[in-house]
Amino acid sequence: MYQIEDLCVSLETYLPHEQVAEIYRAYHFSAEAHEGQFRATGEPYIVHPLQVAEVLSTMHMDFQSIMAAILHDVIEDTTVTKDDLANRFGEEVAELVDGVTKLTKIKFETRAERQAASFRKMMLAMVKDIRVIIVKLADRLHNMRTITALGSAQQKRIARETLDIYAPIANRLGMHQLRLELEDLGLSVLYPMRYRTLTDAVQKAGGRRQEMMQKINAALNERLKSQQIEAEVISREKHLYSLYRKMKEKRLSFSEVTDMYACRILVQEVDQCYRALGVVHNLYKPVPGKFKDYIAIPKANGYQSLHTVLFGPQGVPLEVQIRTFDMNRMADAGISAHWLYKTERQTQETSNSAQVKAREWLRNLLELQQNTVDSLEFLENVKIDLFPDEVYVFTPKGKILELPRGASAVDFAYAVHTDVGNSCVAARIDRRLAPLSTPLVNGQTVEIVTSPGARPNPAFLNFVVTSKARANIRAYLKNQKREQSIELGRRLLTKALNAQDMDLEEVPAKKLEAVLDLYHLESKQQLLQEIGLGNRIPVLVAKQLIEIDKAPTLDAAQPIPPHSHTSLGIKGTEGMVVTFAKCCHPIPGDAIQGFVSAGKGIVIHTDFCKSIADFRHRPEKWINVYWDTEVEGEFPVEVRCQVADQRGVLALLSAEIAKEDANIINVHIEERDGRWSALKFTIDVRNRIHLASIMRRLKSLAIVAKINRGKG
Repeated sequence: MYQIEDLCVSLETYLPHEQVAEIYRAYHFSAEAHEGQFRATGEPYIVHPLQVAEVLSTMHMDFQSIMAAILHDVIEDTTVTKDDLANRFGEEVAELVDGVTKLTKIKFETRAERQAASFRKMMLAMVKDIRVIIVKLADRLHNMRTITALGSAQQKRIARETLDIYAPIANRLGMHQLRLELEDLGLSVLYPMRYRTLTDAVQKAGGRRQEMMQKINAALNERLKSQQIEAEVISREKHLYSLYRKMKEKRLSFSEVTDMYACRILVQEVDQCYRALGVVHNLYKPVPGKFKDYIAIPKANGYQSLHTVLFGPQGVPLEVQIRTFDMNRMADAGISAHWLYKTERQTQETSNSAQVKAREWLRNLLELQQNTVDSLEFLENVKIDLFPDEVYVFTPKGKILELPRGASAVDFAYAVHTDVGNSCVAARIDRRLAPLSTPLVNGQTVEIVTSPGARPNPAFLNFVVTSKARANIRAYLKNQKREQSIELGRRLLTKALNAQDMDLEEVPAKKLEAVLDLYHLESKQQLLQEIGLGNRIPVLVAKQLIEIDKAPTLDAAQPIPPHSHTSLGIKGTEGMVVTFAKCCHPIPGDAIQGFVSAGKGIVIHTDFCKSIADFRHRPEKWINVYWDTEVEGEFPVEVRCQVADQRGVLALLSAEIAKEDANIINVHIEERDGRWSALKFTIDVRNRIHLASIMRRLKSLAIVAKINRGKG
């Protein structure tokens, strides 16, 4: 069993004696706090914090991180508080421990909500101090090493969380070795049969592979030496999870995985990397399109290396990675190399790159959390952010931006700046205008065209892939919907109060406060928003405001009195809180009815709509509406035509509709019998007069036998 003495021996190789003494003091405090507690393995609980500290000691982490690892469960599992830790071991250690501690005092409706909220708390603590997540990753690693003591369902849940969240975070921070072990342990728990099958296959292929790699290494060493390049050539094993994922994604058999033969060439200087690349390309023919330069353009986690795939001896595919020794240390340790090598010479190309990339990611996380109210949505956005398959594109000034594969011009706009994303209207890709939804590819130069009056479109959510773009668009739309619902709620409540000869501004503050208390709302704005979203009926709220001094009755099913002067004028500018039913497509000039839908606001139907019959039994949800004298915008409407089935008929109809300054949204061929075709157009029109003009023009054509408006 791992003991505190073993840890102290390991720590004294790189920490001063007085710091090791502080760690020893933290151990005694933790051991006393956890006295009588045991893990599922049957071991005393203190063994787990010690093992977590041991993982961090192999990374040469600082003494506060080691102390936090030893103390990381005392707040969650004992009576010790954060203040107790701060008094005994300092504020810094207490903050680290609190950052790793789950939320246990708050009640949540579901396990998913609790996990998401705890994860969000940890990520925000990580923004303040990156060591929080390093301690958590070490904690998760030891939990995965001892996971077999838990029940099967719990094992699978923790393993899935490890593969979905913690291994990608380790990858994002460049902690390669820790990520590999987390992924392989996760695979062994989630898919034990596949894990054993792959392990057996790798072992069986081991002898043949070893013999081939010895030949390759000897040939590479000899050729590099002849060019006076001092290098170390190492055979590289493909770890099991990476092997499994490649086989699954590309549907390959074990023998078909292209980089089973792989080696790494380590050199002293950056220029030697490129010289070594020339040597290996001269020795073995490179596979076209398989060269990647991560030295000139590092990965998101600061990783740097040259990658190339060659046709090796007997035509076997050979993957070669070429990097400096410093780059190799960074690839293994990532962000933790800041502590591991902080006493050594640090250069911009080594220990700083992972830190710079990590800081950029943390800044994005902070912005993400500020634009996200819900913890589950925050977790979803972070997951999106953790799986980038990078694309590198250029700004017009030559700056390189890194985006996930599949990213669109809108993602690029938000990567440049939030304000650019919010006001983008078009994009020039390699100097040619392109739709904002265009997926970007490596090497393109992208220029965003903005307009001061432009705003994010809800349709952007259908194709953006970056968490920053998605969170900013959602935040804007939520805020816009809130403002629109407050304005609509104000109009509805004003109309309802006017019917009772009262004005909204004249309502006494005491009455308003009494109604807010009754509805459990905090402000007048929130009440107006509830009305605008259809969650409160304006007539009932008005009645409550007038009669609050009397015995209040809140009957949500009470029908709205048929006051004609409480009708609401529809202007077409209400935004997302007034929607027009797709079943009947109401347009200005139609007789209309409004249906209050909770969360959506008001849905407008025509009087002739068949759906009205379905809602007759809910009179309390209807509201009298009419078209305002000054309606703005265009409205979709359906037009059905029976036309002669001949060549060019669709082009002719489209041209006639365009002459009336109308836009076709959709065309559908409903039926065809050889002589006649039934077409259904969805057209944007201004009002009934505009629609009538279009229909008259189409009816005058010889090819049109019949035309009518769709009735839903």
